[in-house]
Amino acid sequence: MITLPFRSAKQLSLLIRQKKIGCLELLDLYLDRVERYNPKINAVVFMDVEAARKRAKQADRTLAKGEIWGPLHGVPMTIKESFDVVGMPTTWGVPAHRNNYPRKNAVAVDRYLKAGVVLFGKTNVPLYLADRQSFNEVYRTTNNPWDVTRIPGGSSGGSAAALAAGLTGLETGSDIGSSIRNPAHY
Repeated sequence: MITLPFRSAKQLSLLIRQKKIGCLELLDLYLDRVERYNPKINAVVFMDVEAARKRAKQADRTLAKGEIWGPLHGVPMTIKESFDVVGMPTTWGVPAHRNNYPRKNAVAVDRYLKAGVVLFGKTNVPLYLADRQSFNEVYRTTNNPWDVTRIPGGSSGGSAAALAAGLTGLETGSDIGSSIRNPAHY
């Protein structure tokens, strides 16, 4: 049987709707895993825990009223660092962009939020998303969760490592030149 942190987003959403687990409870499970496992992996490079907990509590209250935001109601999620999220930096691994906080969300982010996710963090990328590994001078190296002496690939290496380690319920990468396909092979 697949343990809870490794269940699909669809399975997690169903458990939430069936009230077998609360949105805040599920978020806290992932936050605990990030705290425990991420220091060696370095997949999740930025988190807004306060905002995520606030949204998870709101998701629980909304569900208690019989309302559902969308198909991913309450599912905790991280997203590749290159996607703009209000309140979170978007650097693309470029040190000069360390303090770049966008004023609006990427379209994909808005769509995930509309579908009901609880977005709690961002995952690592290589400089300009242009390498087969996930190192940059802003966030350093992401390691493969199955062998931290190896890399998880790139450019969506942080995304892949976060999912593989059960640090998030859902993740979005991007792929132009095998940025998801490459980490899938690692």
